[in-house]
Amino acid sequence: MPGTGIDQRTDELRKIRDEVVALSISPLYAYRIENKYFPVIGEGDHEARIMFVGEAPGENEAKTARPFCGAAGRILDELLASIGLDRKTVYVTNLIKDRPPGNRDPEQAEIDLYGPFLERQIAAMRPRVIATLGRHSMKYIFEKYDLSSVLQTISKIHGKVFKGTAPYGEVTVVALYHPAVALYNNSMKGAMLEDFKIIKKYANDVGPGTTL
Repeated sequence: MPGTGIDQRTDELRKIRDEVVALSISPLYAYRIENKYFPVIGEGDHEARIMFVGEAPGENEAKTARPFCGAAGRILDELLASIGLDRKTVYVTNLIKDRPPGNRDPEQAEIDLYGPFLERQIAAMRPRVIATLGRHSMKYIFEKYDLSSVLQTISKIHGKVFKGTAPYGEVTVVALYHPAVALYNNSMKGAMLEDFKIIKKYANDVGPGTTL
């Protein structure tokens, strides 16, 4: 399958953005409108070979339309900096594109609705590495990319490398703790820093690009 040019990638990502903005069938749409929130599609380099997939936007993210821009985002930036990466050189998105009320866990109906948008982002960008941030995105990615047989709790498989099957070929999948974990349990940061060293192996695959 031939590679997708940057213009084609950007066009597809914009199409996804426009569809999510107009997604009135979403159970989170009314909550978004009521609170003057934005959907959070993703941010970073459209040619990046490393994609980070979180779970759902928080309040800061929904107010700004930017993923990981609050306290958890500062932890993510710190983890990236620890391996010499600038966030602009990777792509960061979420499984759920709208904020759930009270930052609750995503419901299955929401995962079913928003998940295909994430899959389209992945198909458009063709990342070599997908790093999941948290258990919900981990479960979704592992199940979608032929890794169900190795799926366990995040405490057992964090920081390990798996080879999944994407529509465009083999993809490396690494399960990572959500950055917010360090906000509630600072003793976890050491393990998170160690896990990010796995990502460093793929750092040469990133470069400057376009944000959306």
